[in-house]
Amino acid sequence: MTTIRKPRALDIASVEPEVESLPETVPDPMPETTRALPPKRGFHFGKLFLSALAGLVTLSIIVWITSLITSLFALGDVWGWLGAALAALGGFAALAVILREGLALYRLQRLETLQADAAAALSFHSRESAAAVTTALGALYAGRADMNGPRARLAAHAADIIDPADRIRLAERELMLPLDATANRIIARAVKSVTLLTAVAPSPVLDMLFVGAQTLSMLRQLATLYGGRPGTLAAFRLARVALGNLAMAGGLALSDQVLQHVLGKGLAGRLSARFGEGAVNGILTARIGLAACEVCRPLPYLAAPKPALGHFLAGLVKSGESE
Repeated sequence: MTTIRKPRALDIASVEPEVESLPETVPDPMPETTRALPPKRGFHFGKLFLSALAGLVTLSIIVWITSLITSLFALGDVWGWLGAALAALGGFAALAVILREGLALYRLQRLETLQADAAAALSFHSRESAAAVTTALGALYAGRADMNGPRARLAAHAADIIDPADRIRLAERELMLPLDATANRIIARAVKSVTLLTAVAPSPVLDMLFVGAQTLSMLRQLATLYGGRPGTLAAFRLARVALGNLAMAGGLALSDQVLQHVLGKGLAGRLSARFGEGAVNGILTARIGLAACEVCRPLPYLAAPKPALGHFLAGLVKSGESE
């Protein structure tokens, strides 16, 4: 039998707030792996030294040019004004180069930032972050005729309620897959050129120069394809980052046993000795190109698998057997 209590007055001031009974710390449901922040970079004396050295060199050049113009004015006004005009023209050209290289470095950094933002949107499962990433991708490829169709198809789903991971996968399928196919062709052409031409190089010095030139050209093409359009400094920075990724992954160790595992046979049975020397350079070029794609690609590999080295190795074997 249920007892019905009579209504009674309740003194609110005498009631203790229930908030005090809550635990002092509320457990965070977010895993530690997703909340971890990148470590802060410390102070680098090497960068300070290089900056100071660059400043001294710049001051020395300015003092030398000033002294030269003063000496030219001592010879005559015509010589002095001619020297001043040439100095101004050279300074303007140097400023334009600095601005161009700075813009190229910014564009390359923007690709890396987009990739990090996409990874953060996936980790935190944020719809707003995923939508911001796709909007930034559309702005990145605005003005490119080859991307008008993919951008229009992606924009048609902008107002749809989509899971963050699915939205980024959709952007990857629409925007990245066509670029990935072109990137594979760029790497394949560079690998073939390096393999064939370095195999007939008359000296190791020319071999190294050709491999370096082809590698830098390939890196600039890849960065331009994904929206970077790098200059010289940006291309060298991209090469440094790509080589750093390869070194951390142990990808620079290319031996006959590794290739035998991939190809099914030893190099000696498939390639001539002369072509094998060029094949090693070609394989290294392919690995650098694949590492550069991971750096330049503004989205991580989700809907599409990472390109494998075996595809390029198979092409090398076919070229070697045709020699």
